[in-house]
Amino acid sequence: MPIALITPASFVNQPGEQVDVLTNAGFEVIFPDDPSFTTGRPAAETIAQLSRCDAVLAGGEICNSEVLRALPNLKVIARAGVGYDRIDISAATENGTVVTITPTANHESVAEHAMMLLLAVAKQVLVNDPAVRRGDWPHKQTIPVRGTTVGIVGLGRIGRSFARRVAAFGVRIVATETHPDEDFVQELGIEIVQLSELLSRSDFVSLHCPLTDQTNSLINSDTLSRMKPRSILINTARGGLVDETALEAALASGQLRGAGLDCLRKEPAAAGHPLFRFENVVFTPHIASADWKSQHDMAVEAAQCIAQLYQGEWPEAAIVNRELKGWRWDD
Repeated sequence: MPIALITPASFVNQPGEQVDVLTNAGFEVIFPDDPSFTTGRPAAETIAQLSRCDAVLAGGEICNSEVLRALPNLKVIARAGVGYDRIDISAATENGTVVTITPTANHESVAEHAMMLLLAVAKQVLVNDPAVRRGDWPHKQTIPVRGTTVGIVGLGRIGRSFARRVAAFGVRIVATETHPDEDFVQELGIEIVQLSELLSRSDFVSLHCPLTDQTNSLINSDTLSRMKPRSILINTARGGLVDETALEAALASGQLRGAGLDCLRKEPAAAGHPLFRFENVVFTPHIASADWKSQHDMAVEAAQCIAQLYQGEWPEAAIVNRELKGWRWDD
């Protein structure tokens, strides 16, 4: 009987539809020894856990080339999410390990969260809430969203979901996207522009692109200097997209009015992180995709990918390393 390991902390040792999908497909379901395993552990510990299974319904564990070389029998890594920057895709492909994501499960949750961060910064929630609790009653001006320009970096599923939500606030939308959905762009009146123009025109910039070698530190001292003065940055994608030292300088100088960050380069961040001193920055602990519906849908979709691959099906839209097409479970 094949074995599937479920690692996301929310589902460790828990029953649910994702377990039913796997057991009904003929899998024995197991869980990591430590529920926090999925946050990322040293290679030896990761290898020890993943060597127990044929497939993993994965969270954030690090599957680099060292790990994958030690796991020749690992057939599937099914990520509960859309990011896969912690997986060495080339090494997985060489290993014959299929990597899948859950492209239809979490985009609305992330879009809602990005909208929340935008509003929290614009309306100074982080400053006003504790002031009221202290017995103060400040009346400082907040920032309007209506009539502003919102720049969206990436118009994939999440970027499009965010665009629909922010459009309801009466904004102009500019976006960068290599292969835009032309019907969607026309429907919402989105203007496709180069990144430099987007940054210079936008009052709010929201990042919705993957972390790759090309996008690592996409927001750096140069791009921050090109941003419209007193604009606001929102990041619900990946911490590696932002050079945090450059962001700190831009906030300190007033080039940026504020930021909403759901992710940082090192997670969890240590107390005393330089960005924590800014009251005009709102942080959340990488939970944009963590509402209960999204979590359920991601786990089920990832489980379905494992089951389909075991049954000889090829879930094309969810596959990352599609060059393995023709792959078979027993090969």
